[in-house]
Formats: sequence, structure tokens, C-alpha cells
Amino acid sequence: MKTIAFDTSNQPLSVALFEDDKLIGQRETNVAKNHSVQLLPFIDELVHEAGWQPSDLDRVIVSQGPGSYTGLRIAVTTAKTLAFTLQIALQGVSSLAVLATNVVRSDAVIVPIMDARNDNLYAGGYVRDNDRLVQVAPDRHTNVAKLIATLREEQRPVVLVGEWARFAEELQMALPEVTFAEDNLPHAANMMMLTTDAPVLTEIAIHQFVPHYYRLSQAEADWAKAHPDAGDGIYVEKV
Repeated sequence: MKTIAFDTSNQPLSVALFEDDKLIGQRETNVAKNHSVQLLPFIDELVHEAGWQPSDLDRVIVSQGPGSYTGLRIAVTTAKTLAFTLQIALQGVSSLAVLATNVVRSDAVIVPIMDARNDNLYAGGYVRDNDRLVQVAPDRHTNVAKLIATLREEQRPVVLVGEWARFAEELQMALPEVTFAEDNLPHAANMMMLTTDAPVLTEIAIHQFVPHYYRLSQAEADWAKAHPDAGDGIYVEKV
């Protein structure tokens, strides 16, 4: 099985090719550029360097969120387009889980975090079980105070990975035993290990695949404010 995987959930961009479980190639960058300009050329370069054609692909794996709204939309739209036009399987994985794969300790709770702005963050909780990553706390939108309160109850060592630098001083003062990962960038080369429990989407299900934002976008928040009585129903008009 030939697979392409990519993550554009934040500033870093990572793309990888696999044949079965073997990594064939990878492209990565951490330059602040528009992923809509970089992603497709990276995909094209990797596929051609492997001697493949797009029609050779059997599956696409994509980071589904949380993360940057724009980054997630670019990745998910690209993944859905590839899956639909090539008639291949689609799998989404947590972008926080992708970060968690960087930590190999089996005795610790791995807490991936992303900066969600305005003193908020996205966080999850994972542990290593041999070659598998097991989720022990849900991916969520939270803040530093709530995360500290949760981690104070944790009986195991805690390793933070991802965008922890902005919150490092506050976290370390409150949790002096916490440690910080050295590799804090997402790597598409690690995404294959996350697909065991990820649903395989085909045909119509591909169109229903959406990013996991874990909070309302500004447009949604503005719409809800302007339509306080609309409730949670579908508000897109059918033509």
C-alpha cells in the first residue's frame, strides 16, 4: 500500500510517503510561508522522486486538528481532494498526537500543547504502549491554569511537547518536576503509527470529513452572536 501523509496544522509543514510501513521520503519546513503555496509542490516532488504517479497512491493521512484554522483547512481540503479524485482511502489523525509521537518515554504522560492565542492553548494526554500511542486525556481547548490543575493530579512523570515555550516559566513554577521535549515539531514520518484506530473513510464519507477546531472560529462566533435564537441546527440554505 502506498500512502501519503501531511501536517499543516501550524507554521511547520511536513509531508511523507510510505510503502506499507516503510518510510520512502519526507519533506519538512518551519518557515513562515503560506502552506497553500508549499504543500502541493512538496507532494509533487516526493511522488516523482519515488518514481510514482499520483494514481499509484492508495491512501492519504492528514492531521485533522486542532491548530491554525487556515492551516487545517488547507490540509483537509487537499486531503479530501486527493482522496476523492484518486478514489483512495482517507484517514485523519490528531495533530496533537503527531506531536506526542516525538516522545518515546514509556513511563510518562505525554502532554502535547499548541498555542491557541489569548492565553489559551490546545492540549491532550497520551502514553506509550510499545509501538502504539494511547490517548489518556481528550484533545481540548483550555488554558494554562486549567492544565496545571489537571497535571497536579497526575501520578506519573509529565513530558510537555509542542508549543510550550510561551508557557514554560508558568508551567515550571507550578510543576517543577515537569520536563520539556527537545523535538517540538510535527513529523509526517510519525503519522503512520497513529492510523491503527483512525477510521478509514471512502466514497461519501470523504465529503463529511471536517477539521477538528475544538472551538468556534471567529466567523462562527460572529454568526452565533448575530443569531442568538438559531440554536445548533444546520443554517446553510439548500438551493
